[in-house]
Amino acid sequence: MRLTPLDIQNHRFNTRLRGYDPAEVEAFVRLIAEDVEALVRERDALRQQVRALETRVDELSVNEKTLKDTLVTAQALSEDLKKTAVKEAEVLISEAEVKSEKILDGTQRRAARLAEDIREMRMLRARLAGAIRGTIETHLELLEGLAKEEDETEMLLEARFSELTARRQAARQGTEEPDAEEPPGPSPLADR
Repeated sequence: MRLTPLDIQNHRFNTRLRGYDPAEVEAFVRLIAEDVEALVRERDALRQQVRALETRVDELSVNEKTLKDTLVTAQALSEDLKKTAVKEAEVLISEAEVKSEKILDGTQRRAARLAEDIREMRMLRARLAGAIRGTIETHLELLEGLAKEEDETEMLLEARFSELTARRQAARQGTEEPDAEEPPGPSPLADR
């Protein structure tokens, strides 16, 4: 059985002959009771302090666990974000490469079309130059032909004019003889 300071203080010793001095025993018991009471109070205070510290340790343990969980979650999230960022970067790079290949392919096709157009235009220019040259040559030949015809027509006109002039003069003189070489009929200019 544990003794409390009150038990110690209220405890009465039986007195016997020649026993202890009751005043000294009571003083000693009071002293012990006070010491025990102080120790009990100190113990109770320490128990409360221990309970408070245990509560604080529990709270800190919970906080520590929460922080650890948060840290693990943050690390996992960070890794996920890194992986997502890497994947997005790879996708963006792939899309950029595909776009650049399409642009390059389109540019090459356009360059090939332009080269083909230039080749066709050169061929067309050569054909047109040949056709124009041919047309000019044909027109020159026609002009030369017309100039020859004009010269021939002029010569025929002069001959006819000379003949008519000669006939007129002969008719005025009265000795007009019909031309034996040329039968009467339409004039050579009538065809033209």
